[in-house]
Amino acid sequence: MTSFLLRRTLAALLFVAVVSTSAVILTRLAPGDATLGMKEYGYNETQIAAERARLGLDRPIHEQVLVWLRGIVQFDLGQTRARQPVRALVFDAAVNTAILAAIALLLATALGVPIGILTGARPHGWLARIVLPISIALVACPPIVGALALLLLAVETGWLSVAPGSLALPALALALPIAASLERLQSQATGETLAGPEITAAAARGVPPARLVWIHAARQSLRPVLGVYGIIIASLFSGSLAVEVITSWPGLGRLMASALTGREVFLTAGCALAGAILIAAGNLIADVLRAIADPRVRGRA
Repeated sequence: MTSFLLRRTLAALLFVAVVSTSAVILTRLAPGDATLGMKEYGYNETQIAAERARLGLDRPIHEQVLVWLRGIVQFDLGQTRARQPVRALVFDAAVNTAILAAIALLLATALGVPIGILTGARPHGWLARIVLPISIALVACPPIVGALALLLLAVETGWLSVAPGSLALPALALALPIAASLERLQSQATGETLAGPEITAAAARGVPPARLVWIHAARQSLRPVLGVYGIIIASLFSGSLAVEVITSWPGLGRLMASALTGREVFLTAGCALAGAILIAAGNLIADVLRAIADPRVRGRA
């Protein structure tokens, strides 16, 4: 287990470094920079050049990448054009995004996994007939479309708050497609597990049907579901970027949009760094849970 954790941790650190460094390079290569609109506000060329020097935009890309990597080691992510510390801005936004993602994932799991066990145990029952088309529609629906639909519903009915900082709407927009995906995966895994020889043997020994489904089958069918949690977590954070902008949630998505609009190199890279850390941490937790549930994973990873 120690070797497994070490390999996964090193892979996570490499992922974080590559993502954040790529953000610095791509932002620098994009047309324009943070001083692009200064002429419109009456700044002369000398002032613009001084601002470019302060922000490091007059340096070659490789030098700015080295400055960025050195800053990561020293926990100093630089400043924005408005002289605000990037670290503080990114930390506050990352906390908000982590809260939103955690609640959405918990809600999706609480909905998707139990319903998937029920539909997998009775694939031709009335519940499965109702849930199947709803799950397929939600899986096919991008989070941004779901957020717009929920926003319209909230405005028309008043069931959900649309005030900036309200958590229910963005959490539901992220949770419902993931819950549908988990339901489909759990349903298939439960059906395959119940058809296996271990469950048949347990039923022959007189184990009650409810115990077969909720204890024996549920425990075994969770393994393949845990295997895709890393992908689900990555899609959760990628989907949250658009949802946060639409629902005015003060997370990394809104901050990243502001950074890209203003061509803020270090702020963009800081948002990418925080997002990569959250994704890597989520994947690492999912890998550990899967390794605990299925020890064979440790040797293959």
